[in-house]
Parts: sequence; C-alpha cells; structure tokens
Amino acid sequence: MKCIRSKIIGCGHYLPTKVLTNDDLSKMVETNDEWISTRTGIRSRHIAADDELTSDMGVKAVERAMEQAHITPSEIDLILVATATPDNTTPATAAKIAGKLGVKVGTPALDINAACSGFVYAMTIVDNMIRLGQIKTAAVVGAENLSKIVDWSDRNTCVLFGDGAGAVIVRATEGDGSFMDQGVLATKIYGDGTQTENLYSTGGVALTKSAGFLKMNGKEVFKFAVGAMYEACENVLAQVGINTDNVDWLLPHQANSRIIAGVGQKLNIPEEKVIVTVDHHGNTSAASVPLALSESVQAGKIKSNDVVLIPVMGAGFTWGSMLIRM
Repeated sequence: MKCIRSKIIGCGHYLPTKVLTNDDLSKMVETNDEWISTRTGIRSRHIAADDELTSDMGVKAVERAMEQAHITPSEIDLILVATATPDNTTPATAAKIAGKLGVKVGTPALDINAACSGFVYAMTIVDNMIRLGQIKTAAVVGAENLSKIVDWSDRNTCVLFGDGAGAVIVRATEGDGSFMDQGVLATKIYGDGTQTENLYSTGGVALTKSAGFLKMNGKEVFKFAVGAMYEACENVLAQVGINTDNVDWLLPHQANSRIIAGVGQKLNIPEEKVIVTVDHHGNTSAASVPLALSESVQAGKIKSNDVVLIPVMGAGFTWGSMLIRM
C-alpha cells in the first residue's frame, strides 16, 4: 500500500570555534580530566562566542543541510527549531532563522522546548504534518547556547554542557509502507511532569525574570534515562515489527557515555554500532542528535539506507525514540 514517508534528504551542523577542554576547566573549578572523563566520557566541548546567537548557529546548520539536499530556501514549507536557549523570549528563534535565510513570506516558523528530547519531538511533529499533506519540505533544527545558562562555578554541571547546532531537511517521499522505505519509520514520545525538579533551570520569565542556571539531580536522571530510553526503543521497533538485528546504528542523545553504553547493552546492540560524539561535543541538549547524525553522515559512517535507532531523554522529564532509514 502506497504511503507518504518523511525522508531526510540533507544534514548539516555547526560548532562554535572555541573549544573548552577538561584541562581548561580544571583552571576554572576544582576538577580534572580524569574525574570528568571517567564519569561522563566528555573530554571537550564547544563554547559560543559572547555575541554568537542560537539563531546564528542554526542558520549555519540549515545552510549546510540545504547544500547537501540541493534545495533553496524558497522550497522550505516549515522551519521547526528545538531549543531551550532561544535568542529572545519572543519572537521564536525559528522566525529569526527564517528571516536570515530568506525563506518565502508566509512560511510558518516555530520553536519547541522539550529539552534534550527536542529533536525527536520536532521530527514527530514534522512527520505527522508531512503524512497529512500539510507540508512537503521542512527544516528541522536543534540548536543550543547552553554555556549562557551554565553556572561556571558548579563543577557538577559546568563540565557537562556545550553549544552547537544540527539540522536536517525533511521531504515528503512516496513509500510502500514497508520497513524498506526510506524516511521516518516510527516515533514515540513521552513525558512525566512530576519529575521537573530533577533537571531544570533556576530561572524563567514568570519565575525570576532571568534565565537562571541549569541544575540537575544526576543520580535520578541516570536511573531514569537508561530504562526510559530502552522502553522507547522497544516501542518503535515493535511498531515496525523488527528487532535490533535489523538496526545498523544506535544514535542516542549524547548526554553521558555511561547512559549511552547502558542503553546499548540493554538493547544488545554491539558497541561498534553505537554512535558516540559526547567526548568532543559534550551534552548539547536538543542539538545533540542532529549534530551527531550530521557528523556521522559527513564522515561516511552512516550511509544511505542505513537504519538508525534514536532514543532521547531530557528535562521535563521528556523522552522518546525514533526509527529512520536514511
């Protein structure tokens, strides 16, 4: 039976020029490379310049994705940005990206904030809109300026986060409804609002009239993440009627190497099939997955027709998974 699939036709990413290593951090707070890398797997992260906006990074990522997709801004029907660190409270960072790109007037542009799960949430929305016939081509962006809301005196959080952006161009493509179709094969997203105090920002417009700083209960996040991401993966695999033997790559949210390894082990996916970029990106929240995807495609690691399983988990709590064939 013929059906419409949401196919990724281009990927792009951008990382700020400044690199902050663990040795650099050891001069700022009481920590060292061994302490950070043993607990998180992170060795360096990129930090945006003071005047570098989330929209600036997003524009560069989209431009590179459009170049790979061989499309122009006039072909984009929607810009959806996943971010917890927008340029302004309003307008949306997506609107600013639309203006900087020069997309056609009338193109809808909006942000969503599902923290580290944002990209999978955004792809779920876009996939539904494409399958309903509301749009044909979308730019889906994950972009974060987390260094602006990090307390650089708190060694429990400042070692974790980095800045950057990743983007994909998604286009409606006809498939036959089978596992062999290219595009989004299945998604599933979840939330639990009772867990907000385990991962949050201390600020907000209504709360403090400021952005605040990131705070996290690391033990609770770790305990929840592995099980939740595993169950989300099992759900999307069941939707398609396959198992992990059919998966070429596991590409989890890049938060912590121990969480990534834990999910891979529960799914019985070999280590060599697990994408890891957290070592040189840090946790870039909503940018994490599209950054890792774009980098892996650019390096020739993830290829056309590869099946990629993408679990995520973030503040909210939010979590979910997506299964795609590239």
